[in-house]
Amino acid sequence: QVQLVESGGGLVQAGGSLRLSCAASGRTFAPGTMGWFQQAPGKEREFVAAISWTVGNTYYRDSVKGRFTISRDNAKNTVYLQMNSLNPEDTALYYCAASNRLSYSAYDVRGYNYWGQGTQVTVSS
Repeated sequence: QVQLVESGGGLVQAGGSLRLSCAASGRTFAPGTMGWFQQAPGKEREFVAAISWTVGNTYYRDSVKGRFTISRDNAKNTVYLQMNSLNPEDTALYYCAASNRLSYSAYDVRGYNYWGQGTQVTVSS
């Protein structure tokens, strides 16, 4: 079993930055892809960014390109999401997820089979 624990959320003013972390643990942690998703109240969970665990290829939703950066530290089993130039539309609960379902795209929420509990990000105007 894989456990994912997010941290780093909080309240920030528009234009500010936050860095989210996701620490993974488990006996055989070897995901194909790690991702971040966001879910605002009343909305579906949406893809934000992902990174392939071995090669390090990155994937981003268009609206966060140039503002968010995903990275990973394989030795620490940790993935990060650096979020800059935040705006109120970025306010949401952010989830870390892991996938070993290779038949799904990194962008597809259905491909992720392990999820964290989420960390709240609130951006004030």
